[in-house]
Amino acid sequence: MIVTMNMGAGRLDRIASPELYGIIIDQKRLNRAVHVYRLPEQLDFELRLRAAIVKAAKDFNASGAKFATFKNSRANEHYWTRLPNGGFQLKEAAQPSEAIADIFNNGYRYAMECATAMVVILYKGVLETIGAGAFNNHFQNLVLYDWEYDSDLRLIQAQQAAAGDVVYFENPDYNPKTPEWQGENAILLDNNLYFGHGIGITSASAIIESLNRRRIPGSTTTAFLSDLIVHPDFEYIRQLGGRA
Repeated sequence: MIVTMNMGAGRLDRIASPELYGIIIDQKRLNRAVHVYRLPEQLDFELRLRAAIVKAAKDFNASGAKFATFKNSRANEHYWTRLPNGGFQLKEAAQPSEAIADIFNNGYRYAMECATAMVVILYKGVLETIGAGAFNNHFQNLVLYDWEYDSDLRLIQAQQAAAGDVVYFENPDYNPKTPEWQGENAILLDNNLYFGHGIGITSASAIIESLNRRRIPGSTTTAFLSDLIVHPDFEYIRQLGGRA
């Protein structure tokens, strides 16, 4: 449910001019959680950031970045120092905005697992929404490793997913020989599709089928879409953009 304040009649419909905005608004209207927007700028910003995350997920999929375990991860050494644990630390002389953009522009230089990819996609969405100046000011000293992220990204949990949210497909009987497939982090896109790094852009059923092929031999316990849903704190990020 969406509750809007200080908005004129019809504002919610007029704001949804891009097709994706309309999809997001419809998803949130049907959501059992109550979403209150006291200013039109709050809803505007959330729609823009969600759309930017969806675009970043599609761009990441097309970038050429490979799926890899932490042991086999790699990054462009011009921007990142590879850590012993397989994560990447931003080099002191590098601009955060340029380093994140490089992953999308030169994806062939990168290999990472799915959780790190999700954080990268969220960073790119934020970068495109608040601009390079604010991003560089608030997201210094980046480390890309699993679900580690800068405190200013500030992820929060949601009850139901809308486009731009990160969801988790759990594989309870994963093969211990391939622990990287104990689950799949994914971005909900438009048209009920998802992007999961290492699987690609596809449906929920296809992601579950892919995980099921990586179970303990003989297992009949299926993977499933869990109720874990996260997204950036949109209002907090909006304020970051206003105080670069």
